Amino acid sequence: MNTKRVSIAVATTVGALLLTGLSIVAQPQSDEPPEMGFFITSVGLGDGGNLGGLAGADAHCQALAEAAGAGHRTWRAYLSTQGDDAVNARDRIGSGPWANAEGLTIATNGESLHHDNSNINWEHALNENGAQFESRLGGDPEFTEHDVLTGTTLVGTAFPAGDDQTCSNWTSNNEGSARVGHPDRISFSTPGAPWNSSHGTPGCTQENLVSVGGAGLFYCFAAE
Repeated sequence: MNTKRVSIAVATTVGALLLTGLSIVAQPQSDEPPEMGFFITSVGLGDGGNLGGLAGADAHCQALAEAAGAGHRTWRAYLSTQGDDAVNARDRIGSGPWANAEGLTIATNGESLHHDNSNINWEHALNENGAQFESRLGGDPEFTEHDVLTGTTLVGTAFPAGDDQTCSNWTSNNEGSARVGHPDRISFSTPGAPWNSSHGTPGCTQENLVSVGGAGLFYCFAAE
């Protein structure tokens, strides 16, 4: 037997195994969190319930996302409208999953989002810059800006025509009312408030929104 050839073959095999092992070890591990796909607007448009309709609200979402470095995605406002051409908020926002600015998954899909399996609460419902919104949970028992405009039912669908829940489909800064949700999930000091459909506002002026704990903020989701 040619021991020299055997030795060379063994050495070659061992070397190949070592190289293979090293290549496996050297493969990078992906620890990157998922990119942001959900936020509460850090600022509203300042004109009460007049957001310029759905198009104006979407444009605001897109602009804030772009300023935060996420403008490569298509952003939609979580808002419903009413009437003959009613739009359901849940149908506007894609299929998920959606993560907040810190990479925490808010909901995996539309069903988990709307059946109380989401992570929407004061700790995790962040704005596009990763900051928490103003809430009594933040330490000031006399102040909150936890009302978020939605115009939607608990399951993310439009209200029937008639009683205005959308400030005339987000074009009124005077007459009407807006349905709002509580992302901190509390009503005053009582837990359990819905994130998307808690109560209506007394009107659609900016002052009306502020008077019940809002600032004209709304949710934005990455639809693509």
